[in-house]
Amino acid sequence: MSNSTTIYKLNKYSFSTKEINDLVKSWLILSLAFGIILSDKIFDASIIKYIGLSAMTVGVAFIFHELAHKFVAQKYGLFAEFRANYTMLYLALIMSLFGFIFVAPGAVMIRGQPGKSRYGRVAMAGPLMNIVLGIIFGMFYFIYGGQLLFYGFIINSFLALFNMLPIAMFDGKKIYNWNKNVFWIMVITSGMLVMLAYV
Repeated sequence: MSNSTTIYKLNKYSFSTKEINDLVKSWLILSLAFGIILSDKIFDASIIKYIGLSAMTVGVAFIFHELAHKFVAQKYGLFAEFRANYTMLYLALIMSLFGFIFVAPGAVMIRGQPGKSRYGRVAMAGPLMNIVLGIIFGMFYFIYGGQLLFYGFIINSFLALFNMLPIAMFDGKKIYNWNKNVFWIMVITSGMLVMLAYV
């Protein structure tokens, strides 16, 4: 277990103070960074709108992605806690001031011996959550329209596809090693969602 104090525990699921702190700070920094990217007037009051928009789209996509990994891992009895990468978060914030961004906010750290099948399912949980969120945002966007729903649609769809890259440190590599059919279904599904967002 972590050395940090657990403040919430329900059955197999638990959070520590360190983890909650990292999740909240990551959400806030990502919201600020993407708010700067979306706004072309950093020192204008309108940036508050874009930070809020980012918190409800990028922030939600990030939080649900990481929690999906965590809950599936803990379901299998593994130690799983999110840890922020503050170097990359602050770098993303600095880069946003220059109009571009690369984000690697951190990851869920897992300890135990899950085996290939369970490890693949843990990896699948994150991008699958983004696919589900992308579909939900997309359905409401095509019915009602609106900037928030569109950003929620495209960000979740893109995040799912991006994480399916079959290279080291990405979920796609672990999924591909576990089940190639699942890998291709998720790549095609997330790819179609991204293309649909630009129709």
